[in-house]
Amino acid sequence: MQTKSYLISDTTKEERIALIKSWIPEDEVADGCDIDLWDMYADYINGTKEIAECNAAFQAEYYTD
Repeated sequence: MQTKSYLISDTTKEERIALIKSWIPEDEVADGCDIDLWDMYADYINGTKEIAECNAAFQAEYYTD
């Protein structure tokens, strides 16, 4: 079984939106967590940064606050 690529070059914007949507709990509350996944991954959805780049930017911001 081959793993699906989630690179921008291998996905459409609709597929990227569906992927992020699949990560959001149905009740849209992440157990008291204030992370807005739509905001965090907006650059990925819009095709300007890969998921790894979004994650790295978030970690850099999180650990410097």
